[in-house]
Amino acid sequence: MFIFPFCWNIIRRINNAHLLAIGAAINSASIYLLSIAQSVPEILGFRIMTGVAHAFFWPPCESIISNESTEKNRVKNISWFTMFFVMGFMIGPLLGTAFLENLDITYRILFQIAAFILAAGIITALLASKKRVRIHHERFSFSAIKDMKKFPEVITLLIFCTSSFGIILTIYPAFLNDKGMDATDVLYLFFAFGISRVISLALAGKFAKKTSQTLIAATLAVSIGLAISVVADSIITFGIALVLMGFGFSIFFPLTLEIILSKTRKGISGKIIGAYETIFGLGWAVGPTIGGPITQSFGDETPYIIFAVIGIGVTILAIISRKKLEPLKIQEK
Repeated sequence: MFIFPFCWNIIRRINNAHLLAIGAAINSASIYLLSIAQSVPEILGFRIMTGVAHAFFWPPCESIISNESTEKNRVKNISWFTMFFVMGFMIGPLLGTAFLENLDITYRILFQIAAFILAAGIITALLASKKRVRIHHERFSFSAIKDMKKFPEVITLLIFCTSSFGIILTIYPAFLNDKGMDATDVLYLFFAFGISRVISLALAGKFAKKTSQTLIAATLAVSIGLAISVVADSIITFGIALVLMGFGFSIFFPLTLEIILSKTRKGISGKIIGAYETIFGLGWAVGPTIGGPITQSFGDETPYIIFAVIGIGVTILAIISRKKLEPLKIQEK
């Protein structure tokens, strides 16, 4: 959340691919160091490095895709980029589990293998950047976040979805375990979650034709998924909840970004993306920060009840503001 603005100041000076390589290098180092960590503070420190790495490689990827895309195919291209990212999240745990169960290796070796894979990505990025022309962006400032106030409805949807997403990624696995799901069940459930995300992102270009209706459906799907989680008592019902949330969490990212970019002049699109990602990171931080203490104080189901109710309110807001949840090019037709 805090590195995104800093990153966008660097983008205007450094080739996007070089910045992408820096992000991958930091990530590779953090994963390798994680393999030799001996204490909880060390693990926390190395995970912070992973967060910094994400802030370094995600904005350059978006910048490259946005610069190389037309308004017609921008949603599809960003969606497909995110889709491949999600596929990596699905494939990685499965391969890791297979290695641990079938080969005589430890978690340390597994982390080191992942670090070497990232190192290969660094080399690829550097080779691809040799003949690229550097594109200059306006300097990022926190006033860019103020520019986002033009999109209060989008920001509301964004914070709700990212906060809920943060909860699902952090405390939801423990919640599943408390509900009687073992490690294998959790793996299968999140694989189904990933499949839902991949399919949703693959179809984002088609969903973009009816942006406001899709965003309304997405927030409603997240709310229903959270509500189902409260009463679920089997792997099937939890699977239904995660499939619904997978659709909602995935589809809102490319569509809300397109709404903002379509109403922003291209010269400042870079810093607007930086502001968007900062708000995105804020939501990811808020969800677990609120959800964890609520769980400890009021019970396992309470965060999901609260966010489900908030989601219904956000859905009603989206319905009322649906005309503002369309890209400018669609509004003008």
